[in-house]
Amino acid sequence: MSALFEPYTLRSLTIPNRVWMPPMCQYSAAPEGPEAGVPRDWHFAHYAARAAGGTGLIVVEATAVSPEGRISPYDLGIWNDTQVQAFRRTTDFLKSQHTVPAIQLAHAGRKAATDRPWKGGAPVGPDEHGWQPVAPSAVAFDEKHPVPTELTVEEIRTVVGQFADAARRALDAGFEVAEIHGAHGYLIGEFLSPHSNKRTDEYGGSYENRTRFALEVVDAVRAVWPDDKPLFFRISATDWLEEAGWTPDDTVRFARTLKEHGIDLLDVSTGGNAAGVRIPVGPGYQVPFAARVKAETELPVAAVGLITEAEQAEKILANGEADAVLLGRELLRDPSWARRAARELGAEAHVPDQYHRSV
Repeated sequence: MSALFEPYTLRSLTIPNRVWMPPMCQYSAAPEGPEAGVPRDWHFAHYAARAAGGTGLIVVEATAVSPEGRISPYDLGIWNDTQVQAFRRTTDFLKSQHTVPAIQLAHAGRKAATDRPWKGGAPVGPDEHGWQPVAPSAVAFDEKHPVPTELTVEEIRTVVGQFADAARRALDAGFEVAEIHGAHGYLIGEFLSPHSNKRTDEYGGSYENRTRFALEVVDAVRAVWPDDKPLFFRISATDWLEEAGWTPDDTVRFARTLKEHGIDLLDVSTGGNAAGVRIPVGPGYQVPFAARVKAETELPVAAVGLITEAEQAEKILANGEADAVLLGRELLRDPSWARRAARELGAEAHVPDQYHRSV
């Protein structure tokens, strides 16, 4: 039997295979007004195609817990009930195709209020639907980004509550898995790393203080997320800095703590918190970080990073380097990658009745 197409159970949820889709922003929501953050036809068509293609679990793109938590004005959000109702169309369809709907709950921190990538991705001001970003410290991401406003302790607690409220709404919207976004230099990752966190209060300085905000978010979400449903955490395993950054050792240590706080799987990526770093990109380049967490802790992991071929994904799982793989760009290129991989590996993936003649 193919390891890639074995079902996988977390808590009481069984995911039909290990081919998963990571969150990838589409930057296609309305930037303001009553439709701000609301999924549109593009979002439905995008996710529905990958579900019909046999993907076992789909993590809907970074979905902001507040308007100022968006990466761009065009991001999805889940801070109001209009958004909740719109999401149900997608979650209902994914379930009809035996695909597990997941959502990434996010706050962009100092990297918020930027334009769409195909427009250059530069920071935008109020005249372009932008706003003033916030962060653990008044330290800009790079020379092109504005200096963010340092969050007060009271404001930090407000953001923790926003994550919990977003989780409640995600459940109402029909999602079966919630993922907390702690990676890629966004707000939670900014608190974790000494590169971006220069605070001197209980949220900065020591490892214990820098992880405090992340654990408060995890605890608040886990308190409202049902016990029978899994909770994921996405992390950047390294800042790719030689000093004064978050490290793989930190990730392994933190993974053990996350498990104690009710996280069921660590979604392991890297980078995004420091500008201008050199990353040795290549096929499967981030898999070793996931493999180390899996080897040194009891926390399940998902691997990402230029995983493109069926045999490559199969080997990662068969070797015990990860419990699932997340395919990003490859699923953009081929929505039916899972069905093609199943054919290549002599396995089976779900095929919609309407496509039975293609089998």
